Amino acid sequence: MAKESTFGNMVLSLTLICLVCSALLGVVYSVTKAPIDAVEVAKVNDAIAAVTPAFDNVPSEEMFKVEESEVYPAKQGGEIVGYAIKVKSSGFGGALQMMVGFTADGTIYNTSIISHSETPGLGAKISDENIAPRALVKGRNPENTNLTVSKDGGDIDAITASTITSRAFLKGVNAAYEIFRQVVPATEGEPQDAVEETESETSNITEDEQ
Repeated sequence: MAKESTFGNMVLSLTLICLVCSALLGVVYSVTKAPIDAVEVAKVNDAIAAVTPAFDNVPSEEMFKVEESEVYPAKQGGEIVGYAIKVKSSGFGGALQMMVGFTADGTIYNTSIISHSETPGLGAKISDENIAPRALVKGRNPENTNLTVSKDGGDIDAITASTITSRAFLKGVNAAYEIFRQVVPATEGEPQDAVEETESETSNITEDEQ
């Protein structure tokens, strides 16, 4: 004999269905979390390797944060050869997550786009490291280069019909350099000759001049 359909029975049935669905979602989450995390870690490690000189340490294990940015030191034989700095900017379609790599003296070694939501065929071209503006920032030092689009008076060409994406990319590069300047003392990246010259000039100052 079929059970009478009452409000109480319906509530009980819906409650049981919700509990079962919640349990299933919990199981799915626990099963998929590790692989998803592994994929994200792999993306970050690939991005680090793409934007810094060759290293023999594991930068992801030495990561530290400056403000909201992640800094990954790249070392060779225990010596710093560069830094990979993960930053986020706002593009035309949403968040633009990127990794900017610097050599020890602050020169941009390379950049990598980790994720974006830019328009296919337009801003999405930012994923190509051989397209302006990405190709044009390599080998540049932000200290002596105006890293803004030429339309704004800068030294870098934008992606055709995607100025907003290009601005977002360059904003991210500049933000990464500001983090780099906080991490590396100003004199650390100077050529040794310049440091010695400064020390020599200082030693020649007389007591009266001081």
